[in-house]
Amino acid sequence: MTPLVFVHGFMGGSKQWNLQTPLAKDRELIAIDLPGFGKNAHKDALRSIPEFAEWVLAEVGTEQFELLGHSMGGMIAQEMIQLAPDRVRKLVLYATGAEGVIPERFEPIETSIQRAHADGAKSTARRISATWFLDSETAQEFPACAQIAEACSLQAIIAGLEAMQNWSGLTNLAKIALPTLVLWGDRDRTYSWSQTETLWRNIPDCRLAVLPACAHAVHLESPILFNRLVSDFLEAK
Repeated sequence: MTPLVFVHGFMGGSKQWNLQTPLAKDRELIAIDLPGFGKNAHKDALRSIPEFAEWVLAEVGTEQFELLGHSMGGMIAQEMIQLAPDRVRKLVLYATGAEGVIPERFEPIETSIQRAHADGAKSTARRISATWFLDSETAQEFPACAQIAEACSLQAIIAGLEAMQNWSGLTNLAKIALPTLVLWGDRDRTYSWSQTETLWRNIPDCRLAVLPACAHAVHLESPILFNRLVSDFLEAK
């Protein structure tokens, strides 16, 4: 069966997909770590979404795959489709959008950049990763996510924020010519409904799943439902 590639979001890593192992029952799972993040936190982060997309395509090394991108990883996934549309069979865009400038984000990206310089990498990592969960720092999966985020250097944090801020995929949405699932938690503090709706209404062959009472980390807050939705979509003819 076609492998599924996971592209994590800002300050994420491959270990954040541990609750998605049930999806491995029917397919190979490939969870990458972007340069500057996760297991590759010792490396310098790249400085643009297209650069990250090129890196992932080279890293995956398989001819055809299914693709799931979360948050910044969803931006990277959209760029991957433009670079190599024939390599991706199906696409899941999860808690992401088509624009790097996110007016309804919990705070403007420019503010996050300023606060990262002022507060340092570890403090920034914990503060931002807490916004991913409906229950913030008291969420069951927060400590593990915060630990992954805290491995990021200040260089990676700034590079990631600037890469998102300088990116837009709006003009490419109509060119995504493959089955797509847009998945969103209705209490997401990073991407609002307007970002999700833009994806849903402008990608030609698009399905939408909205999960209630979840924030930005749906795959950790409601993993059973998340896995079922992804599995059903990938297995549909």
